[in-house]
Amino acid sequence: MVSDDLRIWLNHFEYHAEHPRHVPSGFPDHLTDEEQRLIASSIATFQLGEQSEGATLLRAAQRFAHTHQLPPLVRIVELFIREEQRHATLLRRFMEDHRIALKSGHWSDCIFRRARRLAGLELYLHVLICAELIGKVYYRALEAATGCQRLKVLCRILVCEELAHVGFESQLLLALRASRLAPVRALMRLGHRIFIAGAAGAVWLTHRAVLRRAGYNLRSFLASCLAQHDFYLAPPSASRIRVPPFPPI
Repeated sequence: MVSDDLRIWLNHFEYHAEHPRHVPSGFPDHLTDEEQRLIASSIATFQLGEQSEGATLLRAAQRFAHTHQLPPLVRIVELFIREEQRHATLLRRFMEDHRIALKSGHWSDCIFRRARRLAGLELYLHVLICAELIGKVYYRALEAATGCQRLKVLCRILVCEELAHVGFESQLLLALRASRLAPVRALMRLGHRIFIAGAAGAVWLTHRAVLRRAGYNLRSFLASCLAQHDFYLAPPSASRIRVPPFPPI
């Protein structure tokens, strides 16, 4: 990823910071008792995962930007974190309006948070993009599992913004990988694929009621999450224009 790419992403995140998406008023907001029982615990867990302060990510981005002389990266990450926090706010407002209890902690969320603290920017991005790829599949399933129009629109907003997040993260990760030897890149792809499969399995355990309502079983959910991974993080020569590499780290 070169400075021109970062300027494009900076323009994107700055625009959406000035024009944040929201659920327009007037959409039917009826959630049946049966739907509320189905989604309450599940949506509360995802809301918890969206509300990270992002301090670890920001520090990693600051170190990386300083080393590689990429100052726009820090501002992009600041705006990215703010957008994630806005997701948590949108979900919390929906939950409060429907008297769905917030959660203060969950084992699956703790796994992602602890993994993100292990190392620098690259590993953090690997964990983060796994969570967002799985989140894309989950929010589409949640949309299909409910008849509440407000919640459906909210899910579409979240998926739309996650698409941009994953696009930015995958471009950055591919640029980081491009500086490594081919065998190392292959091992990293394999390790990341194993990680997302394990993470998706953990998400299935917690959210299987919603996912089943949307038509998933464990096998099809894992396949959908891995397909997302392969689409964004397959070898560039096989799927997209090659991304310019960073200097070796």
